[in-house]
Formats: sequence, C-alpha cells, structure tokens
Amino acid sequence: MWFQQGLSFLPIALVIWTAAAFTFSYIIAVTLHHVDPALPYISDTGTVAPEKCVFGAMLNIAALLCLATIYVRYKQVHALNPEENLIIKLNKAGLVLGILSCLGASLVANFQKTALFVVHVSGSVLTFGMGIFYMFVQTILSYLMQPKIHGKQVFWIRLLLLVWCGVSVLSMLICSSILYSGDFGADIVQKLHWKPEDKGYVLHMVTTAAEWSMSFSFFGFFLTYIRDFQKISLRVEANLQGLTLYDTAPCPVINERTRLLSREF
Repeated sequence: MWFQQGLSFLPIALVIWTAAAFTFSYIIAVTLHHVDPALPYISDTGTVAPEKCVFGAMLNIAALLCLATIYVRYKQVHALNPEENLIIKLNKAGLVLGILSCLGASLVANFQKTALFVVHVSGSVLTFGMGIFYMFVQTILSYLMQPKIHGKQVFWIRLLLLVWCGVSVLSMLICSSILYSGDFGADIVQKLHWKPEDKGYVLHMVTTAAEWSMSFSFFGFFLTYIRDFQKISLRVEANLQGLTLYDTAPCPVINERTRLLSREF
C-alpha cells in the first residue's frame, strides 16, 4: 500500500490524529454546552473538563508526531543536499522553527486560557508564529531543490498553502487586535459563549474562522510530505562496548542496525 512505503505514514498519522483531537474535544464541548457550535476557538473546545483532558492528551501526542515529522524532513533534506551551504543553513533553521512550534502546541495543550492566559497565548504564538515561518523556510527549500530533487508542482502547492496560511494569520491578527483592544469589555478574554447581538461578535467570528483556516493550511502542508516520505527510512544503530554489563575490559565493538518504524524497499 502507498501509505506503507517508507515513512509516509508519519504525516498521515499527524494530520489524522490532530484532526481527531479537534473533533473529539469539539463534539464533547458542544454536547455539554460548554461552547457554542458556531466556530469556537480551537482551544476553547479544550478549556473545561472533561474535554480539556481529551484535548490536552491528544494534542501532546500530536506535538510528538509533529516533532518526528519535522525531524525526518530535516534528515531527508540534509541527505539530499550534503554540500549545499544555503540549503543546509535553511534546513537547520527550519528544524529549530519546527521544534519551537511543537513546544508551543504542547503549551496550548497543557495551559488553558482560563487558567494561565499569558502562557496559553504564548503557546499559540509559538505554534502558529513559528509554524508559518517553518512553512516559509520549507517552501524556499522546495524552490531551491526543484527541478533537480523534485518537480515544480511540489513547490507551487506549498507556496499556495503558505499564502493561504499567511492570509489567515493576517486576518486573525487584525481582527483579534481590534477585538481585544479593550473597547468590547474586560471579560472578553474568558468568554466562551457568544450571541449575534453581542458587541464584537463579527470580529470574533472572523478571528475564529481564520484560526480554523490556518490549522487546515497546516494540515495541507504536512500532507505534501507524504510522497517525499515514501523515499526515506531511518535506522537505529546500537554499539555494544562489551559482551556483558559488568565492569570489564573493553572488547571489540559489536554493531547492530535495526530499522526504525519502516521497512526498506
């Protein structure tokens, strides 16, 4: 099967698992009337128990899957371009940005806005802010590697997704800045229920729609890794310094190589 080739299952698992985390917490929160059905903030669906437990646990696992995906992408680009200095530097920058974005996702998962608002917002900024910069770097790498490494269509698809994400981020920043300027009430930060007649309702809806749109652009971007990851597998190498675990004189090194999460083809 195509999804069993190489490590292509990693980005697939990342997108499916993250989408499931959002979906399950949304269903629970709406069913228990903790949020409104019409486009709540993603993190609002994980603010109140019991959905916050589901949201936090699943999003932490999603952060680990994202970290694994980012690392595999880093190793792949490095292996394909061992002597290209610009690509090597951009690849390292992408790895750092990706790690910071994953850290932000973990902060969002574990610190709800009703508990520690500053930490929660900082996590959101890391997740989406570093995330869009990661997309930007990977899009540049795709441009530099085409057509030698892959086709031009890969670059154009990633560029389109980057523009989609950029428009969503810009819309969210503008509307949320106006919404939280203080003109719409002091309790707006903790507000979970909105009515059409509420002051700032339109700005709230645009902001939440932009947040969901931004998340979908991330999903699409990681799905573009599927074909790339069909061409890579990783191995774990164990170097034994002795035949026992006692404090004895060193003996010849024994190497064992084991495939990591994949079969070779």
